[in-house]
Amino acid sequence: MVEWKISNGLTDYSEAVARMETRAAQIADGTADELIWLLEHPPLYTAGTSAELSDLTDPDRFPVHASKRGGQYTYHGPGQRVIYVMLDVGKRGRDVRAFVQNLEAWVIATLADFNVVGEMRCGRVGVWVQRPEKPLQANGKLAEDKIAAIGIRLRKWVSFHGISINVEPDLDHFSGIVPCGITEHGVTSLVDLGLPVTMDDLDVALRRNFELKFPS
Repeated sequence: MVEWKISNGLTDYSEAVARMETRAAQIADGTADELIWLLEHPPLYTAGTSAELSDLTDPDRFPVHASKRGGQYTYHGPGQRVIYVMLDVGKRGRDVRAFVQNLEAWVIATLADFNVVGEMRCGRVGVWVQRPEKPLQANGKLAEDKIAAIGIRLRKWVSFHGISINVEPDLDHFSGIVPCGITEHGVTSLVDLGLPVTMDDLDVALRRNFELKFPS
């Protein structure tokens, strides 16, 4: 069984990490079910295990939290759906790369419910959307913006941390960092794409598509 939990309001980041670590340990011990936790954070930056200090361009703007998840700097804040994924990867194939790709595929299937074409990119973890209305990239390809970030950690083959999908965050808040260390692409959101999607709409789509990518 996978439990689903939705927290209203804004959840303190340190509190969330402590609760995730406790639940992940319980899952590993067989004393708790797997958990998908949906929430929002107050504005903050997190530094993953690969973060470069030079990518924190405005260190005094929001609180900065060191994180043990993979990846570099990310932003969390109101209007962004954070999805903490506590799943037993040991019982789901023990293939970390395939697990991350399944997370990406889950996000892509969810976005498709809103007629958004999300795509994976080799070497760029997360989900991307093409922006034909923007100037072409230097290589002549269509511009791309990131709509969802993914960063996980495993302990005893149980995942925690997870995904963030931009619904309607203040996109200017991303300007205090180089998101995920990538300078040549921007960030977008569902509302920025002209789609008046609510957090409740997204939550329904996430749950509907979860079983397609992570069958029981």
